[in-house]
Amino acid sequence: MRVLITGAAGFVGRHLATHLLTLGGDDVWGLVRRVDVEPRLDPRLRLTVADLLEPEQVAPALAETRPEAIYHLAGLSSVASSLGSPLQFLVDNVACQVNLLEAVAGSGFDPRILIIGSSEEYGLTQPDELPITETKELRPISPYAVSKVTQDLLGHQYFATRGLKIVRVRPFTHTGPGQSHTFVTASFARQIADMELRSREPVLRVGLLQGQRDFTDVRDVARGYRLILAGGEPGQVYNLGSERPRSIESVLNGLVELSAVRPRVEVDQSLVRPLEVPAHYADCSRLRAATGWQPEIPFDQTLADVLDDWRHRVRTKH
Repeated sequence: MRVLITGAAGFVGRHLATHLLTLGGDDVWGLVRRVDVEPRLDPRLRLTVADLLEPEQVAPALAETRPEAIYHLAGLSSVASSLGSPLQFLVDNVACQVNLLEAVAGSGFDPRILIIGSSEEYGLTQPDELPITETKELRPISPYAVSKVTQDLLGHQYFATRGLKIVRVRPFTHTGPGQSHTFVTASFARQIADMELRSREPVLRVGLLQGQRDFTDVRDVARGYRLILAGGEPGQVYNLGSERPRSIESVLNGLVELSAVRPRVEVDQSLVRPLEVPAHYADCSRLRAATGWQPEIPFDQTLADVLDDWRHRVRTKH
């Protein structure tokens, strides 16, 4: 099968590409904005260059790759950054997807397409709405979340009115090696790795730690995306998560336990969002029924891999 991954140089895109290439049998292409992309891309991945914000560049990329399956991962992904740049997140995330879907609709190809939403779409959640099912009302509380709601609903619209074979997924919090330090688990790990090299004072700066989130290893998420695109029903939406709530504080404590440092923890108000959701975790029964997917990587292993990744990165930097 000929596969195209948009956002192939991103955190999840890199893991998805490696997962598909390791399984074998697929001709896997990554769509990137530049040829001089992140060097950690799997060398087996074939690249096509296009900017999804430029509609005239998208059709030639489709003509080159002739995809039978598309994983649409491209876009801006930081909740915190979206609070300072709301218009950019709305315009970029929506325009990238519209340009892609319009190009597919006019291409003569008929690929299955996976649209990546987010658990952030659910937003404000009451205790009696947990665990969260796909039918829960969407109450987004950040520009990023609003952009993902729009992408999600556009996916349904193009399925319903243009006949595209679109399946949608709402992944919950995921982490793993290679993640940017702008995300919570990687932020903790980077700070700890710096402390181990004594390049940072032993003070770990955090946002609020009481919230509970549904953490899954990115490698399990990549495997889930493949199964959803293959076995999911076009027009349908699927939650993807561990179905287990973990406090942010427990994630921090787990990383500290893997290290010899014992930092002082301080709340940095710049890391506190204007509105925090106390708890978010998924009901994935619809996903299990369609694909049989379940997470396989223990969370302790995930934390160890994230910390080891950041140890390597900070040693290389110094």
